Amino acid sequence: MFKTLKNALKTPDVRKRLLFTLLLVVIFRLGCYITVPGVDSIALSEAMLPEDTTLTGTEGITSLINILSGGAFSRFSIFAMTISPYITASIVIQLLAMIIPSLERLTKEGGEEGRKKINRYTKILTIILALVEAIGIYFAYRSSGIFVDDTFLTGALVVAGLVAGTSILMWLGDQITNKGVGNGISILVFLGIVSTLPGAITTLWNLIIPNGVFSTTGLLLALGIVIGAIILIAGVVFVQQAERRIPVQYSKKVVGRKMVGAQNTHIPLKLAMAGVMPIIFASSFMTFPAMIIQIFVPDIASQTGFLAGLYNFSIATSTSNVGIGYSIANAIVYLLLILGFTYFYTYATFNPAEVSNNIKKNGGFIPGIRAGKPTTEYLSSVVSKLTCFGGLFLAIIAVLPMLMRFTNLNIAFGGTTILILVGVALETVQQLESLLAMRHYKGFLEK
Repeated sequence: MFKTLKNALKTPDVRKRLLFTLLLVVIFRLGCYITVPGVDSIALSEAMLPEDTTLTGTEGITSLINILSGGAFSRFSIFAMTISPYITASIVIQLLAMIIPSLERLTKEGGEEGRKKINRYTKILTIILALVEAIGIYFAYRSSGIFVDDTFLTGALVVAGLVAGTSILMWLGDQITNKGVGNGISILVFLGIVSTLPGAITTLWNLIIPNGVFSTTGLLLALGIVIGAIILIAGVVFVQQAERRIPVQYSKKVVGRKMVGAQNTHIPLKLAMAGVMPIIFASSFMTFPAMIIQIFVPDIASQTGFLAGLYNFSIATSTSNVGIGYSIANAIVYLLLILGFTYFYTYATFNPAEVSNNIKKNGGFIPGIRAGKPTTEYLSSVVSKLTCFGGLFLAIIAVLPMLMRFTNLNIAFGGTTILILVGVALETVQQLESLLAMRHYKGFLEK
């Protein structure tokens, strides 16, 4: 990795891309400290005191949003909603493409023009979702006293500021993707998580030296957390890079006037084909009822009854301030949802029947497996086993932060954030290597 970065800095074209990306990174971090118009800075600073966790994101359904935004949500900055509306819009468009034939044709056969149209639809849906989410945030926190007043103009300013911030993040993401290095949206999420690293280090330091006094128990606990994080990162890298290679042989055939010889190749099947998407799906599905209830009943946390029970069940994914019964029930449903969404997303992106037909059309076969239906059944069996393991791995990753909350430790990095960090880092390094390879071959051909 360090060698790749060193070679990238030596290459003028790639270095220019890296510097451009760095410039946009600075703009993103500056925007995280620009407060939304209409927010009372004094009231906001009082609401961010350690004893009040309403806006700090350490508890409640906004904890993951605050981590992904690099603390922008706790500061109520213009980037408070992060790029989450765009991610949600992308997921919705992908799901609609499976059931709407015209969108499916644009995705598979539209080429560059089709990709542009899909991107346009995604951005339009992003603005709509951002508007809805901004209105929900305003009504959820209107009674907290962090706004200058309760007038319509103030509400409009807050909503407009939040939507504008999401639009700017969309633009920054596109610019990084087109003119920088890596996937722009992923880079922004990556930066938001990394910016919480100083807070995690401070937490570990306070464990070792609480109140200025050295603690041996705290040192052992901190070492255990660091070793556990290293093991978790190694496991995530292993699962992200692991793949099952299905051998495929192609017989000789005539192409034009030439006889093309037999070829041996393979189909690479990733162990975690769905990536982090099932966790995002399941988390959104679980917290959606709480978000809706909180918009219409701001003081639901202090009430009792069916709605209060549904609210506590929904937020048990991101807080330990509910009963143990809610936490256990939530964990079971959460894990089942992750497994279900893992299978759904995997089979949505990989169709065994389609792959089998393509192999058969090109005169290929899997050794020991007959072409046609037996090949489809074999591929389905392999994908099902891989998906089961990948889904269980994602479920364990998702449960780790829930277990950490019962240890009274406020560690910023959970399993989901580590999964995102590792995935984005690997993707960015691979793109850097591709850019260097293209530059190498271009120079070779020019010579």
